[in-house]
Amino acid sequence: MKRSLTEIESHAAEAMRRHGLTEIAEETGSRCAWLEGVAYPGLKLLAEALVDQQQNAELEKDVLGIDLKNVSAVFLAARLNGLVRQHGRLFLRNVRHGLYLVPDSVRGNYGIGCPVDPAFPLGGERMKDPYAEKLEASARDGVEVDEGVWQSLSH
Repeated sequence: MKRSLTEIESHAAEAMRRHGLTEIAEETGSRCAWLEGVAYPGLKLLAEALVDQQQNAELEKDVLGIDLKNVSAVFLAARLNGLVRQHGRLFLRNVRHGLYLVPDSVRGNYGIGCPVDPAFPLGGERMKDPYAEKLEASARDGVEVDEGVWQSLSH
């Protein structure tokens, strides 16, 4: 079924609020809509993350970077974005749902390694926005979403 980016953002934010994650609901909804708008599975990843028992990790920089301990980036994206602004570039290990870091990377105009790899760099310079055209088309035409995933976020 086709949904607008606004509908996706609202639905994702509401799912976060239902799970007691009000403080990051709006920004997560925005990231989810962005991901869906560029044909990444934002809703599916969000549904997976919301059933995780562990939703927080201590973000301490060590010699190898930051170990996210397989906690979903859905819950850590804003904090990681802040660390990138502070440190410039980070190497992340044991990342789950790393695609949730891509929207901030593009909006903040900084580089990102492979977010589907459990270890990748975040930060540095980005040369262009490779997603602008897809987002424009999605804003205009809507996005086809999986109805089962959509419904799973309604509970």
